[in-house]
Amino acid sequence: MDKASAMRAVIIENLTSGVWPAGHRLPTERTLSEQFGISRSTVRRTLTELKGEGLISQRVGSGTYANPTSALAQTETLLRNEVLATSPAELMAARLVLEPAIAALVVQHGTPADFAAMQHACDEAEAAPTFEAFEVWDAKLHELMARAAHNLFIEKVFALMTAARSQATWGALKRKSLTPERREAYQLEHREIVEALHDRDAARAQEAVRRHLLHVRDNLLG
Repeated sequence: MDKASAMRAVIIENLTSGVWPAGHRLPTERTLSEQFGISRSTVRRTLTELKGEGLISQRVGSGTYANPTSALAQTETLLRNEVLATSPAELMAARLVLEPAIAALVVQHGTPADFAAMQHACDEAEAAPTFEAFEVWDAKLHELMARAAHNLFIEKVFALMTAARSQATWGALKRKSLTPERREAYQLEHREIVEALHDRDAARAQEAVRRHLLHVRDNLLG
């Protein structure tokens, strides 16, 4: 999970759990920026998204405040907590069902900007100097694919899968299994997926996603 996603998760957890009740004033942009090690523009963008989702209100010259928690937000928190207990084997089984289907939607609804963002994620992953940096861009590519479906429900479901990938067990397995040779293979598979999506070849994209996930599963779980 990247730092911006981590900040968002913490804010949502505080809002929906009651740690920050309705009317509570949130930390300033500067405080959040320093706490999570991200730029103020990234903080501002995240807060704007949360405002659009109805979780917070912003008052000019006053600050940012928690809104009353909706039943939907409470349900999402309960689901997220359940997802964090998901085993790596369960997660991979779910990904093998969902991500090829997402690829088909991307073929239908993806935009040139979506495909450019995926290409950039591939570039950054290949240039990443460390395992941790590679993992960030690996996860980012799959997140961009989900966003490129342009389906809010898909985004919400994929966010839960991303939360499951952030658990320590997943990270330990990934670090143990990722050799330089496997990383290179993953990079080639990522390129193949993005190329098929860009060409709007649904069958090839779905097969490429399925083959990649099977490869990841076998390397992770044996």
